Parts: sequence; C-alpha cells; structure tokens
Amino acid sequence: MSNLYTAQATAQGGRAGSVESSDGRVKLDLSVPSEIGGDGGPGTNPEQLFAAGYAACFQGALGVVGRRNKVDTEQSRVTAQVGLQKAGLSFALDVELQVQIPGVDRETAQKLVEAAHEVCPYSVGTRGNVDVRLIILD
Repeated sequence: MSNLYTAQATAQGGRAGSVESSDGRVKLDLSVPSEIGGDGGPGTNPEQLFAAGYAACFQGALGVVGRRNKVDTEQSRVTAQVGLQKAGLSFALDVELQVQIPGVDRETAQKLVEAAHEVCPYSVGTRGNVDVRLIILD
C-alpha cells in the first residue's frame, strides 16, 4: 500500500515542550497535567491531541458508513475521552468514544458506530492494543 497522505510533526522537549507540524498549521506548547505530577500549565498534552484526532477521524468514518447506508449523520457528534494508565513499568491508553446521532434510532446508530469502528484508521490502529469502548448517547 502507498500513503494517500502523510502528516509530519516534530516534538521538542517532551511533555513539557512543544509540537509543530511540518506545514506550520499546528504549533502548540505542551504542559504536563497536574494529575500526573506536572505543573498543569496552559499547554496541551499528547492525550488531548490523540482525543482530538480520534474524535475527528471517527466522525469522518461515521459519515462514510452513513452515506453507504443512506443515513444522515451530518449532525453527529463524537467525543473521545483518552485516559492515561499505569501498566506495570510502562503506560497505556484507555479510550471511550461517545457518539450522538440526532434523528437516528438507537439500533441504527449502534450499527453505524460499529461499522465506523471497523473502518476508522484510529480504530484499526488501536485494535488489540488499546481498550476502546463505544457509547451511544441519546
């Protein structure tokens, strides 16, 4: 397979440093959350960046499966909660995706969310490595 698109970002200074994309569109300061021993400064962190990317990617996948099934998902909302856990001497991620699809019944929404989970690149990439829970909200 060949890439359809490649994003590039560089981090400097670790969790208390900065990140910048090669095209300059993303340029963010990072701060370590106080919950994990940091100063809780004004910068973002890798978990927030992952949550933002996963939520956007999953909603895009939901749109794809919605169109395939002739279901309007334009007003859908996806919230990703990404937790950082201690796993022995290392760390692990925990993800909960909360999905709302206004005007779509629960059974149809469940089918669409499960189908989106099969095609979303983040879901494919985390499968078998990260606990991902799919929650349908009314």
